[in-house]
Amino acid sequence: MSDVWAAGPALATDVWVTASALATAAGTLVLAIATFSSVRVSNRSAKASERALQAQIRPVLVSSRLQDPEIKVGFQDIHWVRVQGGRAVADATDDAIYLAMGVRNVGNGIAVLDRWDFYPERPIGTSGHRDPASFYRTTRDIYVPPADNGFWQGTFREPSDPSFAAAAKVINAREPFTIDLLYSDTEGGQHTISRFSIQPVGEDGWITAVSRHWNLDRHDPR
Repeated sequence: MSDVWAAGPALATDVWVTASALATAAGTLVLAIATFSSVRVSNRSAKASERALQAQIRPVLVSSRLQDPEIKVGFQDIHWVRVQGGRAVADATDDAIYLAMGVRNVGNGIAVLDRWDFYPERPIGTSGHRDPASFYRTTRDIYVPPADNGFWQGTFREPSDPSFAAAAKVINAREPFTIDLLYSDTEGGQHTISRFSIQPVGEDGWITAVSRHWNLDRHDPR
């Protein structure tokens, strides 16, 4: 250091300024690293809290149980059907196709039914669902409480709709068909599609079984 002072006051001043700047830069870097780490921890904590909140209101629909009570379902044209536990109803007339089935919510949140799709067969393997934008809209609000039973209903009323003839054909021939049901939580999130297979049973009955679930707003658990 004596050499530095010997070189003159100006040089000594430059050295101290440089050393101070380096110390300030080092301190700033340490602060930046600490801030970055803190932000990462905060983000992880926020995401964990969000996932916990979503889990509390997440609905999951499956087929109702055979021992569940019968539900009476009405349509807008005063057509009424009775849906037994674990069963579906499929009525085909010249003017309308009436479909209904019992469902059970095994999730923690209320399920809000939104749209549905119809397949005149039983998709097998890893076949996916169609674009939800092409699904039929439910004509009334249907809510299924958590740990409780509910129902879904749908109709075809336009004979010109290709699905009208396809549905009438499989119902009259008593062949399997499939319903893809789109629903969300009460906040309008966590959109899910559950696939229900409808199989003929007995002379005029239909039994339901859920086969697949797709999460539209997050990754699937598989």
